[in-house]
Amino acid sequence: MNCELAQERMVTAAYGELPDELVHEFEQHVTGCDACQKEREQVYALKVFADLHPVIEPGPNLVARARLRLDEALDTLPPKRWYERVGERILSNFASLQSAPAAALLLVIAGAGAGVLGGYEYALGRAAGAAASLQPASAAGVKVLPGAEPAELANVAGVSSIVKQPNSEIVDVSYNQIVPRQVEGSLDDPAIRQLLMMASQSTASPGVHDDSVALLADECRAGHSCQPAGIREALMVALRYDRSPKVRVKALQGLEPYVAEDVRVRDAVLESLLDDSDPGVRTAAIGLLAPVEADTSVRQVLYSVSNSDQDSRIRNVSREALSRVPEIQ
Repeated sequence: MNCELAQERMVTAAYGELPDELVHEFEQHVTGCDACQKEREQVYALKVFADLHPVIEPGPNLVARARLRLDEALDTLPPKRWYERVGERILSNFASLQSAPAAALLLVIAGAGAGVLGGYEYALGRAAGAAASLQPASAAGVKVLPGAEPAELANVAGVSSIVKQPNSEIVDVSYNQIVPRQVEGSLDDPAIRQLLMMASQSTASPGVHDDSVALLADECRAGHSCQPAGIREALMVALRYDRSPKVRVKALQGLEPYVAEDVRVRDAVLESLLDDSDPGVRTAAIGLLAPVEADTSVRQVLYSVSNSDQDSRIRNVSREALSRVPEIQ
């Protein structure tokens, strides 16, 4: 399998809809391809974020307002320039050019000229815009209100009102800024849980990321609500792709109560046993499989690891796990 095929099947695999005969080939390629592995991480993260926000159908009033706004925006569009119309005419008449070589030549020449002129006008516009952006705020006619430094305007979330003072050129502009906020609540609070799941997918602050995974794992181990499409999914993503062995172990601990009842969790633990680079994580994965050691797929993985794994400690732990499983009569 090449990268193109793997990327085409990325979303299908993320949702568990890839045919069984293609799963092994897909996993084998992604495991050995850094680019595809990175893209799969992004797909899984996007899936987790999508699951956090239920799909809400827009109301009829919203649809009507959106259509009105769209019509107004279309009405404000400037008329097309002559070279744009020429370009459209070239495209619309392209099918007839084969039977009219002379006309084709003329249209090509006209199109080339229009392209040159259009590029020239575009370059002039860009140059004028760049020159304006280099001017200081006072030179550009922008007056910054007291308490609003120019650097702070980068954090503007939106303008709420504009009022021009009578008989003057002074304009009062009220705007909202993006400011940090803090919320306090129980771990059972849906808002708190949503924020924790968002933090578990962010690597901007490693400390916050690690703490969020630890809290989510503790919630699952405590027997609180841990839905497959919510916290459980976030923990499986952390188990598969987090770079910190400590975080991956925490994710394993959070998934422990669901190994017996959720096949997807069981598969994620088996993948961790087979593919994780840290011996401590692999050992923890073997310990989690104790309730399902009699499962055929689990027995096969343990048998394979106990005989062929390069780590002698992992081989011994796998053999101990197999010794506790009664032989099939």
